Amino acid sequence: MPERKVIVEAEVGLHARPAATFVQTAAEAPVEITVARPGGEPVNAKSILSILALDVRHGEAIVIRADGDGAEQVLDRLAAIVSGP
Repeated sequence: MPERKVIVEAEVGLHARPAATFVQTAAEAPVEITVARPGGEPVNAKSILSILALDVRHGEAIVIRADGDGAEQVLDRLAAIVSGP
């Protein structure tokens, strides 16, 4: 299963607007996507409550995994959202 380890660059972490954008992008993808802290239990990337419950802050790492056709492209888009411009 392809994955990306990404450092969250948004000042608010993976909360508020960045989380909403992340979840919306994940929800549009026809693949299974999970997010976890390194070494942690993965959660559904299409669930805003699950993402917010991770309580990921600025400068912390997350691991995004996707399974299915187009997984690499979806991972690239999601990594770009959390890593910032």
